[in-house]
Amino acid sequence: MTQPHLLIEKLRVAVGGKEIVRGLDLLIKGGEIHAVMGPSGTGKSTLAQALMGHRRYEAEGKVLLDGQDLLAMRVDERARAGLFLAMQDPRKISGVSNANFLQLAVKARAADGKGVPVPAFHRQLRARMGELGLADSFADRSVNEGFSGSEKKRNEILQLAMLRPRIAILDEIDSDLDLDAMKGVAKTVLDLCGPELGVLIITRCRQLLTFIEPSHVHVMLGGRIVKSGGGELAAELERRGYDWLEPDAAEGGGGS
Repeated sequence: MTQPHLLIEKLRVAVGGKEIVRGLDLLIKGGEIHAVMGPSGTGKSTLAQALMGHRRYEAEGKVLLDGQDLLAMRVDERARAGLFLAMQDPRKISGVSNANFLQLAVKARAADGKGVPVPAFHRQLRARMGELGLADSFADRSVNEGFSGSEKKRNEILQLAMLRPRIAILDEIDSDLDLDAMKGVAKTVLDLCGPELGVLIITRCRQLLTFIEPSHVHVMLGGRIVKSGGGELAAELERRGYDWLEPDAAEGGGGS
């Protein structure tokens, strides 16, 4: 299988006529972990939602996943093409168990439309839940119904592990996680990341990045990437905050 390749050029995103993302460039390849950091309100989650195709977000520019035009696709088509979004606040689905939801999702993603045989699917599911500190009974609970904040976030990573997309966007997946849960999430992400998966982590703080060392760190201010670097940039942001960076002093993109 070819290496995943997500190319974003001159992306602009508006919500209700107000431009939030203002000409953003980014390149993510398989085996890379990119972190986009920045304070609240700078457009990080808008970027994630626009890439996944949320209908409230009006996007223009170039976004290609393995050469395919994502902006021309519906949400379900983007998912089948290999894009995955772990959301900040995932919705509950009453009456649908986690196991059934995931089995249907895996089947929908399968090239042959059949997915994994049922016994193998349940073995994989139990193994992944164990890695994330989730009890076997978690599989029978309705999706996100009555879940704690930590359970919701770990369930998003469980979906990532079972669906095996080509590009995964993790939108503030570290919020609501205690230290042990964060370590479990980080371990699963690192186990999955390789030549066939590229990861984009959106976060406001560095703690998760101490467990998942990103290959690229980008600072987003005012709807643009204003500075890019390696893991040392995240450490510098922890020391200095964001005030020393100018929102309009973009370096010209975040490609690798």
